[in-house]
Amino acid sequence: MRETIRRHRSAHRPAAVAATVGVAAAMGAILLSGPWDAGQREAERARAAVVADAPTGSRDTGTAGDRSGGSRPGEEPPVAAPSAGPVLEPLGPRVIDFFPGAEPTPADRDRGIAGNPAPVDPASVLDPLLDDPALGPDPAASVIDLADGRPLYTRNGDRSMAPASTVKAATAAAALHTLGPDHRLTTRVVLDPDRERVILVGGGDTGLGHRELGRLAARTAEALRERGIDAVGVGWDAGPGKAPSHHPIGVNHNIAPFTPLMVNGGRLDDSTTGPAPRSADPAADAAGAFVRLLKGEGVEVRGSSAAPRPVPGKAEEVAVHRSAPLAVLVEEMLTDSDNDMAESLARAVGEARGHGAGLAGATRGVTEALTDIGLPMDGVRVADGSGLDRSGRMTTDALVGLLGLAADPGRPELRTVLTGLPVAGFTGTLDSRYPDVGAGVVRAKTGTLTGVNALAGTVVDTEGRVLAFAFLTEGTVSATAAQDALDRAAAALSRCGCG
Repeated sequence: MRETIRRHRSAHRPAAVAATVGVAAAMGAILLSGPWDAGQREAERARAAVVADAPTGSRDTGTAGDRSGGSRPGEEPPVAAPSAGPVLEPLGPRVIDFFPGAEPTPADRDRGIAGNPAPVDPASVLDPLLDDPALGPDPAASVIDLADGRPLYTRNGDRSMAPASTVKAATAAAALHTLGPDHRLTTRVVLDPDRERVILVGGGDTGLGHRELGRLAARTAEALRERGIDAVGVGWDAGPGKAPSHHPIGVNHNIAPFTPLMVNGGRLDDSTTGPAPRSADPAADAAGAFVRLLKGEGVEVRGSSAAPRPVPGKAEEVAVHRSAPLAVLVEEMLTDSDNDMAESLARAVGEARGHGAGLAGATRGVTEALTDIGLPMDGVRVADGSGLDRSGRMTTDALVGLLGLAADPGRPELRTVLTGLPVAGFTGTLDSRYPDVGAGVVRAKTGTLTGVNALAGTVVDTEGRVLAFAFLTEGTVSATAAQDALDRAAAALSRCGCG
């Protein structure tokens, strides 16, 4: 397999990554052929039950206390429960109804678009779709077969372009490689015994919620009572610099100021994802909430408010909250396109690699990690962890290469780069997209900035092969039109039988 991949290296840049990946065909087909990872099956069943037309089921479900499935003498037979409609349509013959004309032409049938098993040249499918004016003057695209890394299509694949939020896949891979999938972000409360002061210490967990903060306060109050302490001062530690810093895009509803201590991403409303008004100083607000919660637990707090305080060497940990494992955080970050978590993970990578927790350290650390895992970095420039900075650069060749590395059975630590991708029609930023074709079989990270639209992920085709694809565009006028055009291109891969 590796020799086959190497023969393609000179002609197609993605094969350079595929040679390193060496993904086994059977393993790829089994592991990636459908949105069954990390609880997605539950989401799909729920949606199927909602959208089903509730036809009469063909199975007799029986009644409570009667496992035979029949009815007792003199009773009406039990009514069969309505069956949910199929979640995924069969991957068999179907007209691609977004091509010009509602019915396939004889040429379409010969090319396999309507179910003919003859392989289809991906260029004949993708070129007309990518020529859509909605995608700007000259979009880039790359497609590979994940089973063997074989390049199937490239168009401006080595062009360096703004990736928008598709760069989160790179941030995720860097974090998983550097920190490990079991790593947890830790928020602590420590006691300075000399000053009888407790200090809330941030650990970069942007998903810390009010409930978790309340538990920290309850545990702290209990620890203080055990030590016979009735009143304490309260401080907080948000790491070097203490004062919050802003993303290069400035104050924005899409991201909170950078700080390792915040509650609910520094949001000022009850939302948990998407744009929202943000606190100007999330660390101070988190500490203020902690003070109120301590008081609610019966602890007397000295002073009018919490203040930044360093953690002394003799401090004793009295309460701790650990986040979900990094693998789970990565899935959530990719599914919901969480900018705050992406930037926090990039900083954690920079700090772990000895470059510091600032923006410069984060970009250097992520770049270093991507190089370590074998991703060719030609045309790649990491500017941030979230993709909000449009000075960042990526190529579609690099994006499909990254997905190929994540699919490598020899790199299980990168697995959640794939399982965290939103599922078309079901989850995250793709939950309301792909209403007709591609639902359930397209999984992709979206990317949207003004004039920039991107999509990168995997798709299962009509023959059960798993393909990795990436599309980058610049100069788009209508975000909605560009998004729809990219969705049509990804969906076409699911139906074309490209080989």
